[in-house]
Amino acid sequence: MEQEHLFISDVHIGAFGEKQNEAIEKDLIRLIEYAIARKSKLYILGDLFDYWMEFPGSDFIPGIGKNVLKAFSKYNHEVGAAFFVTGNHDNWTLGYFERIGFEVESDFRILEIENKRVLLIHGDGLLNNSDRLDRPVLHRLLRNPFFLKIYRGVLPKKMAINLMKMFSNSTKKIDRRDPNPLNRNAREVLSRNIADVVLAGHDHIPRLETFNSGFYINLGTFFHHRTLVRGLDGVFSLVQWDAHNQQFKPYS
Repeated sequence: MEQEHLFISDVHIGAFGEKQNEAIEKDLIRLIEYAIARKSKLYILGDLFDYWMEFPGSDFIPGIGKNVLKAFSKYNHEVGAAFFVTGNHDNWTLGYFERIGFEVESDFRILEIENKRVLLIHGDGLLNNSDRLDRPVLHRLLRNPFFLKIYRGVLPKKMAINLMKMFSNSTKKIDRRDPNPLNRNAREVLSRNIADVVLAGHDHIPRLETFNSGFYINLGTFFHHRTLVRGLDGVFSLVQWDAHNQQFKPYS
């Protein structure tokens, strides 16, 4: 049987009230259990968490998503490392994800999947002509090692994470949800023959765009749409996870 490939993004664990967070985590854990049972390959394309920060020389991490991390740890050890491209909400990492078995990428990766070259990217940075990511000024600041050193060094750990949480909530309110930047970038990347398929998240709009030189799928949001991309038998499909029935439905 062909191996199944499942791509998710924008879960934003920790962004919502207790009841909604619980429902999101429950549905995601069922998906992870499904992947364990079928030995499916899992990929996360950023913003698994709504806010995440690790600290040097410390095991202190945000107290969110513990059951999800436990399920992923089981998957990583029983099936193999889930692939995790960190997003603009969960890139402040110092090795915790690797310690529980993830394969972590902070920028982008092109992998051979289903006989296609697939570009895996979160979407907060756009691939330029030098095959590097152009990120907004604010995102570059938040990834700057000097800024992170000062932020982590000056503030108490709980305060640093609480400020990060408040900032995350404020940025979601001003997000324009414009699909055009990623659409244009995907078209350009495909026209340069860098990849056959582009998969991304970030702008929270699930869609499939077909161009002459390939196609682009935005995974949408797991927290709201429960959408993901399923790769099977050489076909990449935008689907919706029905956690209750443990099955996928075409998304339209």
